[in-house]
Amino acid sequence: MDSDPPFRQTYKTLFDKTSEETCNKVVTVEECELPFPAGSYRWGTPSATCLKQLSWSEAFHIPMTDISDSGAFSSLSSTMEQFATTVAGLAKKLAGILAEKLGQKTTFFEENCLPSACYLRMNRYPPCPFSLEVHGLMPHTDSDFLTILHQDEVGGLQLVKDEKWISVKPNPEALIINIGDLFQAWSNDVYKSVQHRVVTNPTMERFSTAYFFCPSYDTVIQNSEPSIYRKFSFREYRQQVQADVQKLGHKVGLPRFLLSH
Repeated sequence: MDSDPPFRQTYKTLFDKTSEETCNKVVTVEECELPFPAGSYRWGTPSATCLKQLSWSEAFHIPMTDISDSGAFSSLSSTMEQFATTVAGLAKKLAGILAEKLGQKTTFFEENCLPSACYLRMNRYPPCPFSLEVHGLMPHTDSDFLTILHQDEVGGLQLVKDEKWISVKPNPEALIINIGDLFQAWSNDVYKSVQHRVVTNPTMERFSTAYFFCPSYDTVIQNSEPSIYRKFSFREYRQQVQADVQKLGHKVGLPRFLLSH
C-alpha cells in the first residue's frame, strides 16, 4: 500500500476543522457539521481522571454501513469504501483460515460478522507536549475478532512480546493484523489477543486507519468443552468493558469471563 493513504490529507482536513470548531471543548458531530453520523467523532478518554489514563488522540468511528453515505466528501467516501471493502474481505479470509486450523466451521463469521457490525476508525495523534506522561492510546486489547491496521511512517505503535513492549516499525507495504478478545475466547486461548498501545510524539502528528471485524451484539461466544471461558454474548462483553472503564478507569476484559473467576 502507499506510505500515505490517499485519504490522509482529506481526513486530516476533517480533524483540523473539528479542532478549530471545538476551541478546546468536547462537542458533538452535529455541532461540527461533519459528513459522518452523530457520535462518530471521539476525543481522548472521557473517563480519564489523571494523565496516566488519558489518550492523546482523536478519531472518527464510522460503521461500514455509513461509509457510502458521507457524500459531502465524495473522494474521501470513495477511497474509504474501497479500503473498507478490501480489508473486510481480507478479514473474512483470515478468520476462515484461523477457524479451519481449529477445526471449526467458517460459516460462523459469515453468519455473525455482518457489515452492520463492523467499522472503520480513522485516528489522529497530535503532537503532544507531555509525551513522557501520556499515551497516544492507552495499553489495551481489542474487543473484536480481528483488527486490520494501516499506519503512516511516523510510528508509535507498540505491542507486548515476551513481557516487553516492542515497537512496530512502519512498513508501507504491510498491514498489521491483531487478534482480538473474541477470537481468544472463541479459540479457547489458542489464539491470543495482543496488548498494544500508541506512544506520543512531541513534534509530529501520526495517522492510522483501523478496520474492526466484529459480530452483532447478540452473537454468543462459546467453544468446545473443556472451556476456559463461560458463554457470553458480545453485548454482555461490551457492557462489562464499559462498566469497568467507568468504575476503574481501564478495561479488564476477558479475565471477567473466566470460569475460574
